[in-house]
Amino acid sequence: MSKQSKRREALIYHAKPKPGKIEVVPTKKYATQRDLALAYSPGVAEPCLEIAKDKENVYKYTTKGNLVAVISNGTAVLGLGNIGPEASKPVMEGKGLLFKIFADIDVFDIEVGTENVEEFIQTVKMIAPTFGGINLEDIKAPEAFEIERRLKAELDIPVMHDDQHGTAIISAAALINALEITEKKIEDAKIVISGAGAAAISCTRLYQAFGARRENIVMCDSKGVIRQDRDNLTAEKAEFATDRDINTLTDAMKDADVFIGLSMADVVTPDMLLIMADNPIVFAMANPDPEIEYQLAIDTRDDIIMATGRSDHPNQVNNVLGFPFIFRGALDVRATKINEAMKMAAVVAIAELAKEPVPEQVNIAYGETRLTFGKDYIIPKPFDPRLIVKIPPAVAKAAMESGVAKEPILNWDHYESELEGRLGTDNKLIKLLFNRAKMNPKRVVFAEADKIEVLKAAQIVLEEGIAIPILLGRRDTIIALMEEIEFDADLEIIDPKSDEEQERKSRYANVYWEQRKRRGVTYYSAESLMRERNYFAAMMVSEGDADALISGFSRAYPRVLKPMLEVIGMAKGATRVATTNLMMTQRGPMFLSDTAINVDPSAKDLATITTMTAQAIKMFGLDPVIAMTSYSNFGSSNNPGAAKIREAVSFLHRQYPNLIVDGEVQTDFALNNELLQEKFPFSKLAGKKVNTLIFPNLDSANITYKMLKSLNNAESIGPIMLGMRKPVHILQLGSSVDEIVNMTAIAVVDAQQKRKR
Repeated sequence: MSKQSKRREALIYHAKPKPGKIEVVPTKKYATQRDLALAYSPGVAEPCLEIAKDKENVYKYTTKGNLVAVISNGTAVLGLGNIGPEASKPVMEGKGLLFKIFADIDVFDIEVGTENVEEFIQTVKMIAPTFGGINLEDIKAPEAFEIERRLKAELDIPVMHDDQHGTAIISAAALINALEITEKKIEDAKIVISGAGAAAISCTRLYQAFGARRENIVMCDSKGVIRQDRDNLTAEKAEFATDRDINTLTDAMKDADVFIGLSMADVVTPDMLLIMADNPIVFAMANPDPEIEYQLAIDTRDDIIMATGRSDHPNQVNNVLGFPFIFRGALDVRATKINEAMKMAAVVAIAELAKEPVPEQVNIAYGETRLTFGKDYIIPKPFDPRLIVKIPPAVAKAAMESGVAKEPILNWDHYESELEGRLGTDNKLIKLLFNRAKMNPKRVVFAEADKIEVLKAAQIVLEEGIAIPILLGRRDTIIALMEEIEFDADLEIIDPKSDEEQERKSRYANVYWEQRKRRGVTYYSAESLMRERNYFAAMMVSEGDADALISGFSRAYPRVLKPMLEVIGMAKGATRVATTNLMMTQRGPMFLSDTAINVDPSAKDLATITTMTAQAIKMFGLDPVIAMTSYSNFGSSNNPGAAKIREAVSFLHRQYPNLIVDGEVQTDFALNNELLQEKFPFSKLAGKKVNTLIFPNLDSANITYKMLKSLNNAESIGPIMLGMRKPVHILQLGSSVDEIVNMTAIAVVDAQQKRKR
């Protein structure tokens, strides 16, 4: 994608369908006059009076306890510098989004129009009663130090400047583990810090809190080594000035055990790495380009432990591992501040988590056979679902033990259950899916590439590294559309009707004829069918000229399904083809089957559909919890429709005793765990959160998923084909670009799985 095209895409993302990335959503009913009378006048007077009696009641009756302000004056925004408060707003909104999706914390972003330290402090103090915590962001040094120090001292709610402490906390956890792997002690380690801004100062102070000795630390800025004999040092730089007779970064690197980079790209050379001590630890965290490129570093020294700020290399030092979960723990005990004990507790929790066995969901998401503690895995991955149940409790306990918690937690098991409920795996699941696809992208045929929506999706999956598109359709149309959307890529473009493809069409026709000549197919008809894009595309996948196939955008589902069944066929041992839809709902991801193929499945068919769906769910790294739905509950009706569900369940309980599946059960009982536990405690589903619904027929499944999609704006991925010999996936007619991209990622992961088998 050209620079101009990327710029346009970023602007459209932030502007459409409505400006910005976050919004305020009501949490109470507001449908009737009674609701409004409670929400506002006269009912609202009652909580106002209660808060007037005791200010602490504000946490009971308002959102204050789960509301954080992300505040900036725009003086040090990302790598953009001092661009002002208005220009910083997209970044602050983005930070708010991360707070919400990782820790379920609500955010107002506040952009303050002053560079005067006192004015900024007074502004924050005056609005502080609204919030349960303050996250300071993108404020230049040295002002950032004074602002945070004053606000921490003068407010009774948690305040943290994430630019300082976020990187410090995550890198400290990584450093502790890297030193353990290299069998070095932090108090003996010689540490070089490149950079002397807010993050570098905070990192160094935190390393000292864990035992690093000041005499072993050398800090460098753009002028070289910070020495005690230099003039005009800030108080923060003077704190780490050395009396050693060294002047340059190269001098400092000699025999160093650790390099911490918080400066700029390419300041470290291979020669510098070569003069470091044995088993050097190098954290090159400048973004977007590190102090030394990852591959160059590991090619230079095979004993190096390397970390960067980038997601495309092992050991990403990412602040999102820290700030959402630190604030979550602080808010949940109503801490009056985020102190050193809480930050250190977060460091230890993150470090320890990297040593625990990694859930299969995380291995799958990052394309690993088995992530294990070692040189390439010293800190957890950002999308590890355990972060929210490990870090907040550690932070909360530290707040309680250090005396800053106003509402201690008494039941830790209940608290961890609450945290798990906050997780929300919808968008994360898509991100994990994309990450897994990117680990080993496959060749995907887009059978309708002469449609602009399909071509846009192909552009996205190529640029994101999800797949290698093969474009099928009218060549002149495809080329014209590529020019229109600035899709400049050297890809295979195939027009099945063109003379250039005659040799391949003849070869495919012969294979197809040999397969189906005893089913009424003549060679002439086989040759004619190869001019049709779906037959041609299916033959490409069948013959290994492509790894997967996406079609169905502009054609009815049955019309596309027919060539797939004829050419590709069912997987070995499969007796049925079916589909499932993954719905991103407010309660989390839900799988619905069969949504597209089997009109009135028998009990045996339903059992088969259930087991195939369970396998698909595991592909996402989730454990299937399956309700087989009906209008009746556990034998309350003898109607044949309900009876076939019971028969299928009975078969599954006998043949697959470890599969969590039960029924027949009404949908409201299946999705209401308390109701199910109360009325049917004997059920395998009691006490568990159902994530899969199997429907008795196509009518009910198809209607349900389309209703969810249309009424609740639930994002849908699917229909995902189950039981096919090769990865072919058929879109719903008129799918959106995002839906096509999601289905392509599914196709790639499906191809990865089938290749393993």
